[in-house]
Amino acid sequence: MSVLIKEEDFIQSIADGIQFISYYHPVDYIRHLARAYEREESPAARDAMAQILTNSRMCAEGKRPLCQDTGIVNVFLKVGMDVRFDTRRTLQELCDEGVRRGYTNPDNPLRASVLDDPLFARKNTRDNTPCILHVELVPGAKVDVQIASKGGGSENKSKFVMLNPSDSLVDWVLKTVPTMGAGWCPPGMLGIGVGGTAEKAMLMAKQSLMDDIDMYELLERGPRNKLEELRIELYEKVNALGIGAQGLGGLTTVLDVKINTFPTHAASKPVAMIPNCAATRHAHFELDGSGPARLDPPALSEWPEVHWAPDYNKSKQVDLNTLTREEVASWKPGQTLLLSGKMLTGRDAAHKRIQDMLAKGEKLPVDFTNRVIYYVGPVDPVRDEVVGPAGPTTATRMDKFTDMMLAQTGLIAMIGKSERGPVAIEAIRKHQSAYLMAVGGAAYLVSKAIREARVLAFEDLGMEAIYEFDVKDMPVTVAVDAQGTSVHTTGPREWQARIGKIPVAVA
Repeated sequence: MSVLIKEEDFIQSIADGIQFISYYHPVDYIRHLARAYEREESPAARDAMAQILTNSRMCAEGKRPLCQDTGIVNVFLKVGMDVRFDTRRTLQELCDEGVRRGYTNPDNPLRASVLDDPLFARKNTRDNTPCILHVELVPGAKVDVQIASKGGGSENKSKFVMLNPSDSLVDWVLKTVPTMGAGWCPPGMLGIGVGGTAEKAMLMAKQSLMDDIDMYELLERGPRNKLEELRIELYEKVNALGIGAQGLGGLTTVLDVKINTFPTHAASKPVAMIPNCAATRHAHFELDGSGPARLDPPALSEWPEVHWAPDYNKSKQVDLNTLTREEVASWKPGQTLLLSGKMLTGRDAAHKRIQDMLAKGEKLPVDFTNRVIYYVGPVDPVRDEVVGPAGPTTATRMDKFTDMMLAQTGLIAMIGKSERGPVAIEAIRKHQSAYLMAVGGAAYLVSKAIREARVLAFEDLGMEAIYEFDVKDMPVTVAVDAQGTSVHTTGPREWQARIGKIPVAVA
């Protein structure tokens, strides 16, 4: 017997699902992160996890995004062959309308991050469409729907390799994970696809991230097959690298490792690896013709009693309005600061426009002298907010602009997430500057430190415009000091030594 899926039910289900995953972590993630927090011994990593857990509860209660990067939407459909759709639209058009409705919801507007042209104009579509759609025809009279919002920071760390059949998957993973840095916002999970062809391996890796995190249960009962043995081996060895939460060094880098496989050519071993970040966002539901999907929110009792707050005894309070180069140069690696006063914002597009203006000898619309810039693209505010969730973006994308900004604009410090590369670190050392790290995955918590926000320049860039934020006790860590010492190097090195070094094959 065929089943009729109404157009409106399908669209509304996609829209509702997108809203749901924007502010609810999956319960399995909350439980595993809570366990990791309890056993974490690194103070820096433990503090980062506390911010992520506190942010997660705040978002569940306030129904606001877990992360300012509300992602590019992935939709996986398994369409039963006994299903008919009451529509004249394509499945892509139906999904895109659901995405549009979900992202422009006035009660919880989500950040539009999708650009219509990847090569030239790179103009924002303003509603986060189109989504990435995958469709499979299966027996039955239901539509199985999985949706996920994938942030750019973790998606950008996707890796692919064509191994020789005799090559070790474990060796490749252990060699590759350290090269991914912390821009994918650990602790999260790794999805691995092995076999098929290049595109099949990538798809399997992405699909594996939709599975529940169950490593705790797997360790409790023990492996039942070779694939589960391999998952445990990778889980333990990746964590033994000591990368830790936010790359600061610690016991937990991954909460789980998932592996999907498929038959492949005798000459091939395609391997894909895609990380999922601390803002893990996905949902699964079915449509059977009885109406739109219903998603039940997790109980607040699922969250641990973790309530991060500024520690005035351990953190140095900094007045941005009177900040000097000398004070910046005095900061120590790993030192925690609470920033108050006015800061500027800017990320990829703003930096490129500044570069072009300076090259033409044009005057900049903003004075950066003795200022601090925050790499962020905030969510639009609602109700009494001055700004929506406003967590840091990956700082390494600004590395190529760092020397220019420090040498030509008067800028004295930067804030972002994850590590800086050698070019940026050398510029920081040369100009006696500093790079400060905010916690990725704590965007709503960070936004509560912002008391005022106004656009100063490049308004046409949307979320990439230059804002001025007035903040009170915004938490950051000195990640690179004026001598060029990076905690993203020293922290993991220290914790890997503590955990016990493991052999890693050399390429």
